Amino acid sequence: MTASRPAIVWYRDDLRLSDHPALHAASKAGGPVICLYVLDEGSRATWAAGARPPGGAARWWLAQSLRALQASLRARGASLVLRNGAATEIIPTLARETGAGAVFWNEIAQAPHRAIEDQIAASLGEIGVIAHGFPGDLLATPNQIRSKETRGLRVFTPFWRRVQALGDPPQPLPAPRTLTGAATLASDLLESWGLEPARPDWAGGLRQTWRPGEASAQARLKAFLAEGIFGYSGDRDRPDRDGTSRLSPHLRFGEISPRQVWHAARFAAAERPRLSADIDKFLSELGWREFCRHLLFDVPDLATRNLQPAFDDFPWKDDARALQAWQRGRTGYPIVDAGMRQLWHTGVMHNRVRMVVASFLVKHLLIDWRCGEQWFWDTLVDADPGSNPANWQWVAGSGADAAPYFRVFNPILQGKKFDPDGAYVRLWVPELQRLPDQLIHQPWTASPLELASAGVRLGATYPHPIVDHKAGRERALAAYATIRGKGSDA
Repeated sequence: MTASRPAIVWYRDDLRLSDHPALHAASKAGGPVICLYVLDEGSRATWAAGARPPGGAARWWLAQSLRALQASLRARGASLVLRNGAATEIIPTLARETGAGAVFWNEIAQAPHRAIEDQIAASLGEIGVIAHGFPGDLLATPNQIRSKETRGLRVFTPFWRRVQALGDPPQPLPAPRTLTGAATLASDLLESWGLEPARPDWAGGLRQTWRPGEASAQARLKAFLAEGIFGYSGDRDRPDRDGTSRLSPHLRFGEISPRQVWHAARFAAAERPRLSADIDKFLSELGWREFCRHLLFDVPDLATRNLQPAFDDFPWKDDARALQAWQRGRTGYPIVDAGMRQLWHTGVMHNRVRMVVASFLVKHLLIDWRCGEQWFWDTLVDADPGSNPANWQWVAGSGADAAPYFRVFNPILQGKKFDPDGAYVRLWVPELQRLPDQLIHQPWTASPLELASAGVRLGATYPHPIVDHKAGRERALAAYATIRGKGSDA
């Protein structure tokens, strides 16, 4: 490739300038840089490869993140070209039109994306354009963490030990100070893609809660490590406290990279050794994301197939009314309803509460985990193709390193333990605000006078429990007993 020929940088789930191996390499090539984002949701190649488009909340985030990326590139002398269609067709066509000598991208270690990358690389080779792929979305490549049988590891603890044994990942790359832009190219208007809801506009809570983009991601990481990390090991389980990093959607869209988070956290631990335990716990959460992504590498259909084949015979119930009550936060269990309402309003849910609401769906209600996974996929701004299905299978017991079948979270005790003063419930279930602390997680135990004093009318202003906890637990254990001992694929 001669220095005068343009280089195309194909953006996907890596919407940043810093620690962007593809952009870094393209900027060093010497020619103009064309930054491209392709909205490839409906092409045959994409569907054939098994990729699924983002859900509604993630589409909203994507729109904001692309705007932020456009502004960042513009400030450095480049622009972001937007094209809608099949990446397998758009990228070779753009390379021909612009006389590009090479196309750079950060690889995504998922079977659907690898298949599309391979097809694009072959098409580019036919027209004499070089394809350059770089590892970019993980701390370690899946091929670095394999069993003796060359399989991926299915248990988190040995997996994370193996990753840590590799040592620190490479230092993050700096963002290019300037970029040489190419001639003006045709680009779609972002608004024409319809990523943001209009009729109705349900994204008010998302706008109120989040500021997508690389600058926001970096600021959030800096603030968390400076102020929020102290006590993380305990506070991360308290939905009534601001004890988490809130970096998950930024990681999901690649506005910040895992190795940027790793190195910033390690630097903070070196500067303040007393925080080492909290930082180790924080990094283990990054490790869980890594574990789920590696699992997805080996199991592309993780969102639809039980990892444990015995669960193919599980007696799930088809209960549309119960599913709808769960989705709307109208189950009659305050901690569950608070979580589901937080999800709808903000596009996220506290990590502890995610486990509680997931357990309630698959165990108390015996509704297939895939129904919950699909709802989260559509409503979470941080819906990750690895973590989302892996977490649901973990709770259901059908996945890798899964929770024991007999673990049925008691939503009353979970509420009392992790939201002891009821602050979280009062925030998201305001109709219960006036109930005293000892009743707020089980309002059906209140006397008529206590309910009247709090302005609560069970069955009217707030629902009765849609299932009795004890009966639901016993029913779940009986259902799990029907498949116990049928074998596993762990």
